[in-house]
Amino acid sequence: MPSLPLNIVAVLLPFASIFLKPKTWSKALILLTGALLCRGGRTVCGALRILGMKGEERFDKYHRVLSRDKWDPLSGAKILLNMLVGDSTEPIVIAIDEHIERRGGNKIKARGCYRDAVRSSKKFIVRCFGLKWMTVMVVKKVSWMNRQLALPFLTVLAPSEDADKKSGKMHKTSIDWAIQIMKQLRKWLPLKTIIFTADGGFAAANLAWACLKYKVTLVTRLRLDARLFDFPEVKIGAGRPAKKGRRLLTPKKMFEVPDIQWSTCTVKWYEGGTKLVEYITTTCLWHVTGYEPVPIRLVLLRDPEVKYLPVALMSTDAALTTVMIIEAFVSRWNQEVTHREVREHLGVETQRQWSDLAIARTTPVLFALYSLVVLIADNLHCLKPLEAQVTAWYAKKDITFSDALKEVRRLLWKNQYFKSSENQPDPQEILSEDIVASLIDQLAEVV
Repeated sequence: MPSLPLNIVAVLLPFASIFLKPKTWSKALILLTGALLCRGGRTVCGALRILGMKGEERFDKYHRVLSRDKWDPLSGAKILLNMLVGDSTEPIVIAIDEHIERRGGNKIKARGCYRDAVRSSKKFIVRCFGLKWMTVMVVKKVSWMNRQLALPFLTVLAPSEDADKKSGKMHKTSIDWAIQIMKQLRKWLPLKTIIFTADGGFAAANLAWACLKYKVTLVTRLRLDARLFDFPEVKIGAGRPAKKGRRLLTPKKMFEVPDIQWSTCTVKWYEGGTKLVEYITTTCLWHVTGYEPVPIRLVLLRDPEVKYLPVALMSTDAALTTVMIIEAFVSRWNQEVTHREVREHLGVETQRQWSDLAIARTTPVLFALYSLVVLIADNLHCLKPLEAQVTAWYAKKDITFSDALKEVRRLLWKNQYFKSSENQPDPQEILSEDIVASLIDQLAEVV
């Protein structure tokens, strides 16, 4: 295997410290390079084939990188997070969501039966067997794309309830995992301002109180029938003070009040655009049975053009501006785009490991590969601006992740076969018959 280009080495070198042995690190680089160049299933054998290593008799040692060798994925997630955050002093928006990886097989212990969000609709629910992952991503803007990107750095396997019962472990819900992940983020970024944004499924009182305790702002969608209360009056004298004041209207009924004065503002919207929206905001207490009332800032949001349904948003930080709350929640849409692109371009759901450890490692690595491609493309963009792939039948203006991946692949192929072309202009001196045969064989590989 030839040495990697310096632009790629600069991004990957910090991860060498998470491997116990240098040999494991070198094998991991080979698998990572093969995963970048593959166009089909991201299997170990597929990565070796695309690199022209079909004659490797000790192919089993590359399987052991995922199933047996010692390295620390959690430390790798911390390194990747610091690379994505950098020295920015702006609030860091962290998006968290569930991702269902469709997988079958009796040997996969952690699998369960879940709602398939990709194939389901409001009226028709599709359920599938697979693995549930908690994906955590940094939402940030890069210079060569017109919208924000959701860049994965931590992906955690959440076993099903049946799997935990069989293994004798206490089951953790998605909220339990979110609380644990939030605590880990605060430990990694003790001085940063963190905005933790999620969909309405994570609007839970225990998560909100945990975020308040660790000084992390939770921004999420609130149920339209949520029980809201005013703050209690200050009680003077004997008796226990009240925990909440008078009952307020539910968000659904607030939307129906005819004489409310709505404010307007322009916010960053989906697909990198901007939009004029109407809102009303207030501070109140959100009460869930079994928990103390949570102080929140409530934002009721509606579209003047009536293209989007009205939503109720909440923030555990009452000092957060309305625009920041709306934009933080809208930005989590980029996470859905990342879920699609890792399946489409990086082969998530095509891996075929059966070992518990290999399963727990492979999908997080493929998600992290998305962020690594963006970081490498960012370095390449500084040297030469990235270009969108254009054809006679597709007038594409904006650069996408597929363009970034193409540039990284082009750099890898050029480094492997054409790195001496500048000094040797004669193609016959550059490409021997063996190299030409190997190149044609790899590009013609059936996927």
